[in-house]
Parts: sequence; structure tokens; C-alpha cells
Amino acid sequence: MTYKLNKNLIVIAGPTAVGKTMITIKLAKYFDTSVINADSRQVYREMSIGTAKPSIGEMAGVKHYFVGSKSLNDLFNAGIFEKEALAICDEVFSKKDLLILSGGSGLYINALCEGLDEFPEVESVIRKDLNEEFEASGLEPLLEELRIHDPEYYRIVDLQNPKRVIRALEVIRASGKPYSFFRKRVRRERSFGLVKIGLHRNKPDLYDRINQRMDRMIEGGLFAEVKSLIPFRNHNTLQTVGYQEIFNHLDGKYDYDEAVRLMKQNSRRYAKRQITWFRRDPEYRWFHPELFEEIVAYITSKVQE
Repeated sequence: MTYKLNKNLIVIAGPTAVGKTMITIKLAKYFDTSVINADSRQVYREMSIGTAKPSIGEMAGVKHYFVGSKSLNDLFNAGIFEKEALAICDEVFSKKDLLILSGGSGLYINALCEGLDEFPEVESVIRKDLNEEFEASGLEPLLEELRIHDPEYYRIVDLQNPKRVIRALEVIRASGKPYSFFRKRVRRERSFGLVKIGLHRNKPDLYDRINQRMDRMIEGGLFAEVKSLIPFRNHNTLQTVGYQEIFNHLDGKYDYDEAVRLMKQNSRRYAKRQITWFRRDPEYRWFHPELFEEIVAYITSKVQE
């Protein structure tokens, strides 16, 4: 579908706990539009507390796509997200001039804004070997292999996400080249404009918000949620901050206090990697999330260019 030039996707990105949900909903209400949620975890209905999924009340009547819309039993990845999100763009842009894309999953944001890179075919035996190695020895040996063979991608990948690490090693073993070699960022044509906004806070403030959010998750029943997901514990999606630490605690690897400490520490490290990812893109204009009027003025000026 070809759109008029005044169709624009407003991207609201930033690290965990920076305040994306609040500002996104305010902007969606101000501009009378909907939100595509770019979060690889909040999309699953079984994962709510540990993903800080916005509640019905928090969404304030604003239409959100990809919030609790999939099951852990469903096949879902960045490629499927790109295809389904583009269809949503067709639908919304037939009625509205603006649509908001908000989240902290850089890969999903890039998939919709720019398309995914083309990677070589990987034989199933390579994937099988890597998954067996992960099951037998954990993530550390795979991380070391990635660090040696592709230090560039190692610096930006979510090191707590086995799915991403294994995917990179699949390509490395299949091609003999770094995974980053194939991430050429060849941009696909999109029939709508992009306005990219990054949200930031100073480090002490952000880290304090991360710690407080984790405390609220725990008070809200995070440990019980993780226990309910034991049947899915080997799902790649659950090899993530806030879930993996509790699984390890339930296995007796460390006590409750250590699990909480690690969840907070790993969440802060994850936020740092998110910031590194988004800062690489010079198209982002950065704002403190409380500067609503300045953000609105910037969006208005950009869509009128």
C-alpha cells in the first residue's frame, strides 16, 4: 500500500523502567492514535508481572497491539512481528496520519522501521548441537565463543538471552563469518515516515527506578508467576532477567536474597545494553520522559517537514 507523505510512525524507545508506558499513552491520547508494542516479552499472555506489562487501566483505553496477544505455545519472532506489524500499519494509516511504535526491544523496532537483514541458511544439525550444548553446559561457554568470534555483536547483544546468542553462533558456525558481518543494516523502503524519540534519565535515577520496579514486581507476585511457568521453563523466552534467577532459586542454586540481588543487577545491566543499542542510531532525538510538551512540539515539527 502506498501512503500519502503525511503518514508517520512515531518511535518511542529507551531502556527498561525509563517511563515509556506513561509518555506513550499520553502521546497516543494527544494525537488520537494507537500503539504498536515492540516488546519481545510483553507479547505473551502468560508473562505479565515480570515483563511489566501495562494493565488495562494503565493503557487508559488506548488500543495497544502485541500486548498479551500471543501464547508461549505460539511461534513468534522478529520476522513474524515485522509482517504482522506492517499489516497493522496498513490498517491504522488508512484512518490516521500518526501511529506510535513503543518498546525496548531494539530488534523488533528495527524490524518494523527498516526490515531484517538477510542471513545464510543454517543446517538443523548446527542448531541442534548448540541447543544441546546449552542444555549440558549453560550459557557461559557459548558467550565466550561469541566474544571470541564476534566481539562487535557481543558488545550489544542481550547476554542474558540464549535465543539471541545461539542464533548468532548458528550463523557464525554455518558461514565462518561473524554474525555482525550479515547485519549490514540495508534499509528497506517503508511507505511512511519515521520520527524517532529516545527516552533517557541520569544513571542514578534510572537504576533507582529499576530497583523499585523489581521490588513492586516481587510484591505483586513475581515468584508465584514464575512457579506457574515451570512447564515452560526451557522456552527461550523465559531465559531472561527476572525469570531465570527465580528458576535458579527454585532449583536451590542460591537463596531468596541472592535471587533478588541478581534480578536487580541483571536488570540494570540489561538497561545499559539497551541504551548502547539505541544510541548507535543517530536518528533518535533524546528527551527526558517528563518533557511532554517538548516531545509533542518535536513530533509536530517533524511531521510537518
